[in-house]
Parts: sequence; structure tokens; C-alpha cells
Amino acid sequence: MHHLKYLNKFFWKYKQTLCLGIAFIIVANIFAIYPAEFVREALDYVLQNIEEPKTGNLSNTLVNYGLLIVGCAILKGIFLYFMRQTIIVMSRKIEFDIKNEIFNKYQQLSISFYNENKIGDLMNRITEDVTRVRMYIGPTLMYAINIIVLFFLVITQMLAVSKTLTAFVLFPLPILAISIYFVSSKINRQSEQVQAQLSEITSISQETFSGIQIIKSFTNENNSLKVFFESCKEYTRKQIKLVKIEAVFIPLIITLIGLSTILTIYVGGLEVFAGRISAGNIAEFIIYVNMLAWPVASIGWVTSLIQRASASQERINEFLNLEPRIRNFNNAQTLISGDISFKEISLTYRDTKIKALDKISFDIKEGSTLGIFGKTGSGKSTIANLICRILDLDSGNISFGHIPIKKLNLNNLRSSIGYIPQDGYLFSGTIKENIAFSKDVIDENQIILSAKKADILDEINKFQDGFNTIVGERGVQLSGGQRQRLAIARAFYKNPDIYIFDDCLSAVDANKEKEILKNLQNETKNKTTIIISHRISTFQNADKIIVLNSGVLVDSGNHEELISREGFYKEIHISQSKK
Repeated sequence: MHHLKYLNKFFWKYKQTLCLGIAFIIVANIFAIYPAEFVREALDYVLQNIEEPKTGNLSNTLVNYGLLIVGCAILKGIFLYFMRQTIIVMSRKIEFDIKNEIFNKYQQLSISFYNENKIGDLMNRITEDVTRVRMYIGPTLMYAINIIVLFFLVITQMLAVSKTLTAFVLFPLPILAISIYFVSSKINRQSEQVQAQLSEITSISQETFSGIQIIKSFTNENNSLKVFFESCKEYTRKQIKLVKIEAVFIPLIITLIGLSTILTIYVGGLEVFAGRISAGNIAEFIIYVNMLAWPVASIGWVTSLIQRASASQERINEFLNLEPRIRNFNNAQTLISGDISFKEISLTYRDTKIKALDKISFDIKEGSTLGIFGKTGSGKSTIANLICRILDLDSGNISFGHIPIKKLNLNNLRSSIGYIPQDGYLFSGTIKENIAFSKDVIDENQIILSAKKADILDEINKFQDGFNTIVGERGVQLSGGQRQRLAIARAFYKNPDIYIFDDCLSAVDANKEKEILKNLQNETKNKTTIIISHRISTFQNADKIIVLNSGVLVDSGNHEELISREGFYKEIHISQSKK
């Protein structure tokens, strides 16, 4: 259970609610104890009246005992209600806190983390695993405390009546405890396998539905179903194996409870004949045994839930204990300004071991426009990611106005950059929400102006719902060019100090590209701008262009300088000019 120690901070946070819930459990169980005593007293009273009739109304006495039993049952029910209203509600609040903590942690972790883990597995840990942990915090904890309190109260009462009878009645319980000890470890191991397989199913589902267009175009539905079917089949096999292990508890518990009842009647009868207890005590003990029946029966269930929660919390802790590879080393507010300088920058991707950049050096003057040109895989986007500190370099130094990038406040750095990636990722909301994504306050006029600068305003106005049009998941309702221009409008709305356009005009036709670049030039005056593109026409107004090839800087200069001398840039310029 050491994995569950992580939850102690939440129990401390809600300690008042937890203590109140424990108090309600104790009071509810006190009222549960009294009916057994009332039954014993009533039965003894009846037997005494049979042997030696007494003055008084027997019927009234029995009615009074009946009312006392009913009254205790009602009070017990009331406090059980309060018990659930405290502990179960507390578990829901802790579930809320855990989900937010995991989500926040996910956002802090570096991009490499998402490259190394499946999205379906991440989703499963924040949903299914958290649900299992909540079952431990709520029902499991509630029943565990209830079992402890009830055992203490009942056994105390039983010992006060007869130590001999108590010993025989409780004899089967150690056998149950030993059985649980051996079975629980198997439950834990099997629960881990079940959860891992469930993550696999979630990953397959997420990947399938994300790529449903490709699956349909290749008529690959049957193969996708086959993969999903086999994964579900494996999940079912592991679940059945887990159920078989858990099933051992039920017949074992029923047998042991039945044995306790038989021992109560047999040994109790001998004790009555010996004159050490009354006949009413046998009835009292039978009630106590039945009171312990559900707690004993629930031990297996509680143990199973604890083991499952422990397995799930271990999976959650794997991510919560991770430290982001990209860390903020400065929490003070820092001004992001000055020239951007790359000195001998090298970077190798950890997962693929591909060397993306090899001793790259160049400067970007503040307020100027830099173009980055090269083949696919030459390291263009890597430079953009380094400037945003989405990646950290292996060697060399990046500085903003002579301040090393790692000494800048990471939040300030990224807030000052408007980054537009090639895919133009959109969220499944409205056009308005996507454009205004960078700010909490929506400025209608600024949204319209940003859309106009991105040359998409006319198309938005043609939509039936205009800016309230739902774009769908990842912007599926829009064309590639529309998605890219909305992403550009989003950057214009942010109005950052630094613009990075990462081949974000690849799906835009030449005329629209020319209009956007014209607006871009007006918008980014006196602002540092980095344009990454495979179209040389995009760089014609750039102050400086660097040419990359396989992670190496092979040439630099402005457009006129580069086309005036032989090289890769001139070759591509001639090739694109003929089209």
C-alpha cells in the first residue's frame, strides 16, 4: 500500500470532514449494537415468565422492546446517511483535486513525454485509474473504518458475556485473514495487468477515431476492428482471471460465517446447560455473528479495491513523480527583448538519436525578419522549438539580449512569442474561441481585425454561423488552408513581440499567401519575425535568410545575395520560378 501514501495529503486537507465521518460511523455502530441486547433481555424476560409468571403485562413489555429496536434502527439509518454524506462527498472532492493535479502535471511535462507515451494511456490514467483510487478513498475507507469500529464494539460486548463462546465464534476469522494475505498479492499483480490492457484499448480507440478518414479511404475497417477485437479479448481474459481470484473469497466467507453460527448454537447450548450464560445470550450472539457477516464478507471486496487502487495509484505516481525536462529556472518577471543569438548550437533527439542541429551559429536582430530555408528534416522546426524552449539544446548557447535563454522566465518567454505551426492545430470550439485562444477576454473588434489580416474574414462571413461556427475536432470542418489562416489569425490576436511562422502557409494558394505576407509585413514592423518555409517567394522581404542542410548551416544572406551566387537556395529559386 506504499503507493497510496501519496493520498495522505488529501486526507489531511479534508481532515475535518474525515473526522466527522468517522464520528458518524462510531455513533451508527453504537446504535447497531443495542438491538442485540434488547433481544436478549426480551427473550430472557419471556422465558422467565413461562417458568415463573410475574405480575405485569408481557405484551406491553415486548412492545416496548420492539419500539426500542425500531428506534435504534432509525437512528442508525440517520447516522449512516450522514456517514455517506461526509466520507463519500470527501472522496468526490479528492477525485476532483487529483484529476486537476494530473491534468496540470500533464501540461508541465515536456513534448518528449508525449512522444514517448500513448495519448490513450494518458487518458486512461486520468479517468479509469483515478476512479479506482476514488473507490479506495470513499467506499473502501468507509467500510474499512466501519469494519474496525464494528469489530471492536461487537467483540467487546461478546467478551463481556462469555469469553469461551467468543473464542469459538471468532475462531474462523484468523483463517480468513491468512487467506486474504496470500490472495491479495495475486489480485494486485493481476489488477496491474488489467489496467495496462485497458490503456491499450483506449489508445487503439483514440488512434482509430483520430485517423478514421485514412481508415475509410483505405477500406481498412475490418483490420482495425480485428486489432480492437483482439485487444478486448485479451482484456476480457485478464479480467476473468482476476474475477476467478476474487471469487475465492465469497464461498470461503459463507462457509466460515456458517461455521461461526453452528459453533454459537452448539457451544452456547453447552454454556446454557452449565449455567454460565442465559438462552437469551445465544440469540444475542447469533445477532452479533450476523452483524459481523457483512463486514467479514466485505473484507475480500475491500481488499480487492485496495489492491486495485494501489495498482492504479502506482501508474498515476509514475507520471506525477516525473520532472519536466524543460524547467523554469527563474520565477521573476523577465523582459524578453534584444537580439536573439545562436552560438554553436547542437541537438540530438533522444528518442530517435537523430542529430537535428550541428554547431549552428547565427544572430537575429531585434525587430528584423529572419527566413529559415531547407529541405524536410534539415532542422528548421527544431530552431523554432529551441527559441520557444519546447526543446533544450545539448550544447552551445541561445541568448536574448546577452541573457542566456535558461535564465529567462519560461512563462514570460512563451507569452512573448506567437508560434504558428504547420498543421494549424485548432480546438473543437467555435472560430471565435480559436482566434481568441491566447487571451481570457474576447475582443470582438480585435477578432475581426485579426481574421482580416489573415485573409479569412470573407470566408468566415459566408458561414451560416459566422464566427460562432463550430470547427470540429482538430478543425475537421475546415480545409487545410482555412485551418492555417485561422492559426495565423490566432497569432495576430495575441499580438506578441516575436512571431514564428513555421511553414504555416503551405496549404495556402500563392495569391492568398502574398496578401497574408503583405499584412504580416505591416503587422510585424519593429517586431522580431522568423519565417520558416519551403517557398522562396516567402523570403523576398526578409532581412536575413539562413539555409540549412541536414542540420548544418550551409549559407546565409538576404534574398538577393543568395540568388546571386551558386548554391542550393539558387537552385530551388530557379526551379520554383519556372512553375
